[in-house]
Amino acid sequence: MDYSRRKTSRVNIGETPLGSEFPIRVQSMTSTSTMDTSGSVAQCRRICDAGADYVRLTAQGVREANNIGEIRKILRNEGYSVPLIADIHFNPSAAYAAARVVDKVRINPGNFVDAARTFKVLTYTDEEYARELQRIHDALTPFIDLCREHHTAVRLGVNHGSLSDRIMSRYGDTPEGMVESVMEFLRVFEAENFHDVVISMKASNTVLMVEAVRLMVAAMDRENMHYPLHLGVTEAGDGEDGRIKSAVGIGTLLAEGIGDTVRVSLSEDPELEVPVAQKLVRYVTMRQGHEHINGGVSRGYDSIRPVRRRTAVVGGLVGGNKVPVAVVSCLPGNVYGKPRPDFYYIADGKIPNAQGRFIVPWSKYKGGDNVSPLFTIDEISELEQCDSCMKWLRVPADTDVAGGVLDFLRNRNDVVLVVTPTSVNVTGCQQAFMHALIDRGIDAPAIPLNRYPDGDNEWLQVKAGVDFGTLLLNGFRDGVWMETPNYKNFSDIVRYEFAILQAARVRISKTEFISCPGCGRTMYDLQSTVHRVKEATSHLSHLKIGIMGCIVNGPGEMADADYGYVGAGVGRISLYKGKECVEKNIPEEEAIPHLVALIKANGDWVEPAVRE
Repeated sequence: MDYSRRKTSRVNIGETPLGSEFPIRVQSMTSTSTMDTSGSVAQCRRICDAGADYVRLTAQGVREANNIGEIRKILRNEGYSVPLIADIHFNPSAAYAAARVVDKVRINPGNFVDAARTFKVLTYTDEEYARELQRIHDALTPFIDLCREHHTAVRLGVNHGSLSDRIMSRYGDTPEGMVESVMEFLRVFEAENFHDVVISMKASNTVLMVEAVRLMVAAMDRENMHYPLHLGVTEAGDGEDGRIKSAVGIGTLLAEGIGDTVRVSLSEDPELEVPVAQKLVRYVTMRQGHEHINGGVSRGYDSIRPVRRRTAVVGGLVGGNKVPVAVVSCLPGNVYGKPRPDFYYIADGKIPNAQGRFIVPWSKYKGGDNVSPLFTIDEISELEQCDSCMKWLRVPADTDVAGGVLDFLRNRNDVVLVVTPTSVNVTGCQQAFMHALIDRGIDAPAIPLNRYPDGDNEWLQVKAGVDFGTLLLNGFRDGVWMETPNYKNFSDIVRYEFAILQAARVRISKTEFISCPGCGRTMYDLQSTVHRVKEATSHLSHLKIGIMGCIVNGPGEMADADYGYVGAGVGRISLYKGKECVEKNIPEEEAIPHLVALIKANGDWVEPAVRE
């Protein structure tokens, strides 16, 4: 449970090498047209001034790739030594051109050698598949030689939505397919003795992204490979949702010591991504060298695909297969609008009892009725004498579960545990406690209570996203409880809690927008479009809607969405139902009404409720 970084090899990228012997690097990507030299240079400056270690630019073709070289020269003349990375899709010629003028080239194994994805089902014999692998080797070798000649690093970047038809046909649309897509290429780089390689495994679904990265690490370990990993959640969105979703996915892996460089993908100006990534890295790496946490992983626990810890249902509301609950420390009158928390913690004595500590379920709140007392670990005897059908017990994470302190909870269904951290490694100590419960046969629901003194909302989003997201994705899913003594907007806190639950895919409470961060391929004003699509559809809490800047990030990257809004050309939009394009080249000014009409035609529209 102790924090330590995974040991990875050194990769030389310009003057800023990467790997576990160096700090975790932060990067962003321009959203200007790569042929707009002055605009791209200005945006690179802003990204660098924000503190990024690397900057990536898209290169659709050879012209764009060559122009990154010109942008690089200007930046060098201005004193900016930041390494520049070319992002390649579908066009090996652009990759060859870029390798001569940039510090790193990102290629996608899903479309670098194989044809663009068409969702066709292909059938291969083992001999035919072996020939396909030889074709990959033959296509990659000259590119590797060119990169070696120019001292250019390579990122093998797989996105969940852009696996090739060949991989899809053999492995399905799965994390295993993502891993094998990389490993096929990585084995060629190994055979050619080229090791300046970085790996990324991205998806908009945090559960899938985390699983894919864990599988990737396991696959490399089996073959004695130790390449650095680039972490990111694609199409995370904007605002608090984009920050929280990134913190949940990226933070879970960073907390496990996985990750050497980070990009937070927001549908905002790219320089705004950098401080979020810096906060993520700073918050997790401050755990380095912490005091040892006693405890380990419970017997039979699957660390790659964790399942929900089995717990009893208490009060018909918490535990078992119930959705994770949200708890907030305030009076019901302090939370306005929606969502509402499931429970309020009231500690001001307004509802009298010996301690003046009560948990109030919103669904049953009636001026003080239907409350549940909260006890501390020193008040177990009082708890056992209490006749309430629902009791809460606050316990520090270093409680000696193995010593039998909590054995009285066996075969009871009237106590919810509230677990407070006892280490700077918040997730490590709380998980050790949860695993000890499993091994001891104690099935009381357990909710982490984390206290954040920050008054800055971005820090709150990042820290809570990391801590609660890690626990939720690792199977500890009874609820979340966030206390903020210096931040008194309790409606914000409740909203953050629900956003964390949604980002971890354990409780859906609102529309999920899968929006890309934008790049030089984007066909419209992404930020204003995201705002307008949200304004029209944000009440559809049962749907996932993709908002993608171009066809490259269209049907593949939003494969998880119910509906898609995709840039088809300048001022033109195509609409998707799932993976199927149902309307092409709609004028941009007509696209949102068409999207609403498409949702209605498929029976998925509901009228927005009247606001309270």
